[in-house]
Amino acid sequence: MIIKTKYKLCRRLGASLFEKTQTQKYALSEARKSGNRTQKRKKMPSQYGLQLIEKQKLRFSYGIREKQLSRYVKEAMAQKAKSPADFLYNRLESRLDNVIYRLGLAPTRAMARQLVSHGHIVVNGKKLSVASYKTKVGDKIEIRKGSQEKAVFTDLQDKIKNTTSVNWLSFDIKKKEGKVIGEPKLESQEIFDFKIILEFYGR
Repeated sequence: MIIKTKYKLCRRLGASLFEKTQTQKYALSEARKSGNRTQKRKKMPSQYGLQLIEKQKLRFSYGIREKQLSRYVKEAMAQKAKSPADFLYNRLESRLDNVIYRLGLAPTRAMARQLVSHGHIVVNGKKLSVASYKTKVGDKIEIRKGSQEKAVFTDLQDKIKNTTSVNWLSFDIKKKEGKVIGEPKLESQEIFDFKIILEFYGR
């Protein structure tokens, strides 16, 4: 997805969904543009419209297809062990591409998917190329030995230091090995409203 398209999506959905649109530079640029535009009175979206916008925000942020998200929601609604919202959040965060991103091995989820699909990532000693693979507690995620010297993994220590850490993942910089040490849990400050998203699919 080209950058211009990402910018248009963020303006349409009213949220900074991608890493490129979460910088101060982008925010200042958008503020200047909005100041130059003729302010039009926006029509308030319907309840369906609000649900659709929230669903699209989630889908584009995680970079998944509609069919995938729909399947995850069906799984969430069918199980009884957790609340559907908790299950859905857990399923999205446990994806291998998201784990690579959370560990700091890639600056974006899109780059993380590319690293996985190109065979640079090893899980429990086995090379995987499926970005949607569901990781679980105890899984070890490593950079394939033949890929460790590639440019994308240079200055890895600095990159990881600048990454917002999560308490369910750990990373050993010496071994270049990450580990899933817990389960991702939905927090109250999460930017997406999972209740609204589930309501959209429950219509």
